[in-house]
Amino acid sequence: MKRFTRKILFTGLIIFLLMQLYQPARNSDYGQVLPIHISKVYPIPKNVQAILETSCYDCHSDNTQYPWYSYIQPARTLMEGHIKEGKENLNFSQWGNYSKRKQQNKLDRISKQIKANEMPLPSYTLIHKNAVLTAVQKEQLISWIEKVNDSLSKIN
Repeated sequence: MKRFTRKILFTGLIIFLLMQLYQPARNSDYGQVLPIHISKVYPIPKNVQAILETSCYDCHSDNTQYPWYSYIQPARTLMEGHIKEGKENLNFSQWGNYSKRKQQNKLDRISKQIKANEMPLPSYTLIHKNAVLTAVQKEQLISWIEKVNDSLSKIN
């Protein structure tokens, strides 16, 4: 029985080590901020920019700050899936490519999700405690979103 257990453990170790060879491409723009990035399309106060960077950009931009455990499979693959899904729903780095109407819809949805405590995701804030939004931060974000939405409404 011990021999069988050792074989299983050894096989599991080999599989785990082989999994480490697969490393998906990283979601990084290497510090480039394109003219279509939300921070170039709209003026963002420093406090709001700090909130977006801490609580949103890892999953909703082209520049993820990867933690140490992102180098270990299967955590890396799970992270990449979350990042891909997040960017499909909202990508601040591609903001200027959205129509004004789509920008308004995105801003409305962001506001609703913040008010409902749906964003940032609990699975993200479980590990990234600094990404949890305080009541003041929520108020700051929502206030900024309303100002941008008002300016968009005047254009339409």
